[in-house]
Order: sequence, then C-alpha cells, then structure tokens
Amino acid sequence: MTKAATTQPVLLAGGNPQIAKGYGDAPVQAYIAAMPGWKHALGRRLDALVVRAVPGVQKAVKWNSPFYGVEGRAGSSASTA
Repeated sequence: MTKAATTQPVLLAGGNPQIAKGYGDAPVQAYIAAMPGWKHALGRRLDALVVRAVPGVQKAVKWNSPFYGVEGRAGSSASTA
C-alpha cells in the first residue's frame, strides 16, 4: 500500500509560500493556509474583509501573491503579500 505524500509549499524569501498560478478561491485559500505565523491570521482576516466589502470579487494567485479584483475594472487587483 502506498501512502500519499503530503508536501508543504516552498517558502520564498520573506517567508511567503510559493503557490502555483491559479484562478478562483481554491488557490487563494491554499496560499493563505501556507502562510507562516502571523501572516496566516492576517491573510484570513484580509480575505474575509475583501469578500464582505466587494460583491462579486474574483480571486487569483499570480506571481506568488493572491490578487483580488472585479471584472472590467482596470487596476482593481490588490495583493495580501
């Protein structure tokens, strides 16, 4: 029987996790879950705040950072990193 390997994301300089580029809530939640220490709690709080404050917010992980935006609005992305 083979056990599935559980791998932790690589932490980059500054302690931020290296998460593959992706769109939607899942990659952003994976990024937040991999954030170390105080950054994890802050990431969770910031994500919840953005979701409450911005109806229809779209999420993505690009360039090893979570981004939030609204379709059709240029310059609307903000990173938690």
